[in-house]
Amino acid sequence: MPEHFDLSFAPIADISTRMRHGRLSPVAVVEHCLDRIEALNPTLNAFITVTEELAREQARRAQSDMRAGHWRGPLHGVPVAVKDFYDTAGIRTTAGFERFENRVPSEDAEMVARLRDAGAVLVGKTNMHKLGMGTTSLESHFGPVVNPWSARHVAGGSSGGSAAAVAAGLCFATIDTDAVGSGRLPAAICGVTCHKPTFGLLSTAGILAGEQTDHAILVLSHPCVTARSVQDVTLAFEALTDASTGDATSALHTSQDALPVRRVGVVTNFAATADAEAAFETVMTRVATMDLETREMRVPFEAASFDVSGIERDRAAINASLFGDVDAIMLPTLTAPTPTVDDARAHGRWRCPPTIRSSATTMACRRSASQAVSTRTGSRSVCSSWDRRVATAECWRSLMPISEEQVGVTRRRRERTFGWTDNASCRATSIQLPHNESLQLTRDRRIAPAAQARSFDSLAAERWR
Repeated sequence: MPEHFDLSFAPIADISTRMRHGRLSPVAVVEHCLDRIEALNPTLNAFITVTEELAREQARRAQSDMRAGHWRGPLHGVPVAVKDFYDTAGIRTTAGFERFENRVPSEDAEMVARLRDAGAVLVGKTNMHKLGMGTTSLESHFGPVVNPWSARHVAGGSSGGSAAAVAAGLCFATIDTDAVGSGRLPAAICGVTCHKPTFGLLSTAGILAGEQTDHAILVLSHPCVTARSVQDVTLAFEALTDASTGDATSALHTSQDALPVRRVGVVTNFAATADAEAAFETVMTRVATMDLETREMRVPFEAASFDVSGIERDRAAINASLFGDVDAIMLPTLTAPTPTVDDARAHGRWRCPPTIRSSATTMACRRSASQAVSTRTGSRSVCSSWDRRVATAECWRSLMPISEEQVGVTRRRRERTFGWTDNASCRATSIQLPHNESLQLTRDRRIAPAAQARSFDSLAAERWR
C-alpha cells in the first residue's frame, strides 16, 4: 500500500476499488474505524451507540461476498453511520431524548434498509440535538457533541454527531436529516460535505416510527447524506438510490450530455457580517471566470417560516416566482462566524447566534423542496446542483483551490490535538435552481443543467490556520 494512502480520510471510491479488487480488506477497514471511534469518541461524543459486533459481522460478510465475485456497489464494505433519528431493528434509537433512552425498534427505517442492501457496514448511531429541535447539538441526553476542529465552538446541528464523526475519520458517510439546515449547518461548521436531495427522493419512513414528533419538522425534513467530499457524497447518494433497483454500477458514472446554464442571479438583500460578505464576493469573483451571465436580484426571505400550511403551494410556485430571468441563484447561507459554546448556550436553543440560526436563506430553500449541498474547500466554498449527478473533486478544487500541503498540515495538527483549532470563521455560498432543472459543474468549468433539479447550498467551514 503506498505510503501516502491515508485510510482514515481516503475517498470512498478509492476504498471501494481497493476492496473490490482484493487489495484492501473490509474487515481491516472496519477495525480501523472502530479503533478510531474507541480512541476519539470519548472526547468528541459523536456516537450515542457503537455497533462493534454488527459491524464486524457485516464486514466479514462483505469480504466473503467480494471474494465470491458478488459486489453490491461503491458502499459495499464501507463503514458508515446513521443519525440516531432513524430506527434500527434491535438497536436503540433515541433521538438524543431521555424518554427514548431504551427505545429499541423492531424494524429498520427505509434508509437503513437501503444501506444494508447497498452492502454498507454500520458502525453506529450518531449523536444529535435532542429530537432534532436545535442547531448546536449541545442539547442531548447523552451529552453535547464536540466540534472536531475547536472545542470552544459548537459542532452545529441537529446532525452534529454525524458531521463530527465524518470530519474526524470515524466513518466514511452518514445518513442524516435536514429540515432547516440540520445536515448542512454542521457539515459547514465541521468542514465536510452534506447533500440534501429533493424532498421525497429519499424516504423518511422509519424516523421514530410510531412516536409523536413535530409536524413542521416532518413536513420540512429531507433525508440527507454527509461525507467528506462532493465525490464521496455522490457515490453514497447514488448507491442509496440505486439500492432499490439493484444497479450497482450506475453510481460510478456522471452525465456528459447536459447543456450549459448561463444566467445566474446573485442575491443582494441578505444581511451578513463583513467577513462573510467579503468571502461571498471572493466566490463571485471566481464565478466570473466561468463565462456566466450574472445579474443582481432579491429573494423574499420574509416568506421563510415554520408555517407549513401553504408548503405545497410554495413548492409548486417557486419556479415562476424566482426563475423567470435566471437559471440559478447564488447567495450566502452562513452569514457569520461559528458561535462559541458559551455564546450558543447564552442565546438558547432557537435564539442562537446568526451563523446557525434557522436562517431565512436556508428556510427559503427548504420551502421550495429543492436540493442543496454544503461542501468545504478550505476557507472558501462554492456549490453546484445535480439530479443524481455531481462535479468531480478536481473541478471543485479548480474553482476554489486548497493545496494538498494545507490539507496535510491541518490533518497532522488534528491528529496531534484531536483537531482543536480555531474555526471561528465560516464561508458560505448557495446556488438555487428551478424545480425542473439542476446544475452540474463540468471539467471545462461550465455549469450545465441535468434533469429534475433542485438547489444546492455550499457552506464552507473553518478558516485554515
